[in-house]
Amino acid sequence: MTPRLPAEWEIQDGVLLAWPHEGTDWAYILDDVRPVFSEIIRQISRFERVLLTAPDAASATRYLESASVDLSRVTICELPSNDTWARDFGPVTVIYNDTPVLMDFGFNGWGLKFPANHDNQITRNLKQQGALLPKLNSIGMILEGGSIESDGLGTILTTSKCLLSPNRNPQLDANEIAQALSSLLGASRLLWLKNGWLAGDDTDAHIDTLARICPNNTIVYQACDSPLDEHYQPLKLMEAELKGFTAPDGSPYTLIPLPWPTARFDEDARRLPATYANFLIINHAVLVPTYRDPENDRLAQERIAGAFPGREVIGIDCLPLLQQHGSLHCVTMHLPQGVLA
Repeated sequence: MTPRLPAEWEIQDGVLLAWPHEGTDWAYILDDVRPVFSEIIRQISRFERVLLTAPDAASATRYLESASVDLSRVTICELPSNDTWARDFGPVTVIYNDTPVLMDFGFNGWGLKFPANHDNQITRNLKQQGALLPKLNSIGMILEGGSIESDGLGTILTTSKCLLSPNRNPQLDANEIAQALSSLLGASRLLWLKNGWLAGDDTDAHIDTLARICPNNTIVYQACDSPLDEHYQPLKLMEAELKGFTAPDGSPYTLIPLPWPTARFDEDARRLPATYANFLIINHAVLVPTYRDPENDRLAQERIAGAFPGREVIGIDCLPLLQQHGSLHCVTMHLPQGVLA
């Protein structure tokens, strides 16, 4: 029985998020970041359900009510969390014979960079609380959802910098990781990107910050058109790699470059990892991060719309999320059909 890792654009029950609270690194800018989470939740709830974890459900409920979120579409589970990056600690759902199964991979704070004791238990705690329906398999291997992209047909796109990080699975080499992804996720083809990174990224080059598989053998990717920028050469080399990949039918992928957002920096003048590739695909829509960069924000939404004809494309101001080195896709984990209770 071979598993299948569905594509993100397949039918979903909902999306998992974790509420930013005083015990997270968001504490100093909660007033800036909670409106972003509220808007993401509000937009998702127009199309599907939201599963939200929060250490204080009543407080989160009051805030979302004040933000005009339709709470009939939101389930809040009271759970502790270290942070809010649901893409990386949430369940990876595979399909066995039309039945979803939750793969609960280990999460160690992106290679032991940050505490993750609460986040690593969220999936099993949600299962114990009855919020998630399918069987749950606990997997010892460290793997974050943001590090893999699937076409739903056996192709997985990833980066060697992340998956071969010595602080994730030091006992596994590239061949052994490929074998694990084949047996656990049904990967029949693994496309490794060796190039591409973003300054300020804590994830060791997660694929969802760089390049995304889309329908019809298309890949949307973050490009850089400024030769003086430190990202120019690495992203040009990544682009060349993408041009060398072939789709399952042997044809080249259709490649859609995304505009390069204006550089953003934190209060200590350190570069922040702004990327338009960190969009979220939901039922009938795509949510695209924007960064108060009108021309590039507009162009990014237009190009992503070209990869998803028939879906509404919605821009969400995610500039505050950059302060903790992530964006829209990073704070969400899609839950395929049959997952939510």
